[in-house]
Amino acid sequence: MPHPLIMESPSQRADDKRLLLSVVVDDDESVRESLPDLLREFGFAARAFSSAKDFLLSGCVDETSCLILDIVMPVMSGPELQQELKRRGQEIPTIFITGQRDEIVRARVLKQGAAGFLLKPFSDADLFAAIKAALQGN
Repeated sequence: MPHPLIMESPSQRADDKRLLLSVVVDDDESVRESLPDLLREFGFAARAFSSAKDFLLSGCVDETSCLILDIVMPVMSGPELQQELKRRGQEIPTIFITGQRDEIVRARVLKQGAAGFLLKPFSDADLFAAIKAALQGN
């Protein structure tokens, strides 16, 4: 059964004013510019941040329904941000994205509770499926 807040069609989007916030944290500017537009097409509210620190200081951590998080970033990596959020008691479904194929990292972040892991470049359909699964707790 679908999550009650996942919108399946544009008509549902128009009828439902409760948009879930999906946040992208990635140091790659092209990802920060393109993914939020795609997330809005999926029916989500979207924000993007260039670093883990910017996200943590943003004031929107508590509102975030799904986090799309790059693995490799300067200062604080994606997995380090995931652990910091857990330390703070903030369990946000997290989908990791990366351009580096590394099965050890993939296995580690999934074991630590990541809801998904996508290798760049990924398809729109793969991202949407990962978000649905994350929000449904699968």
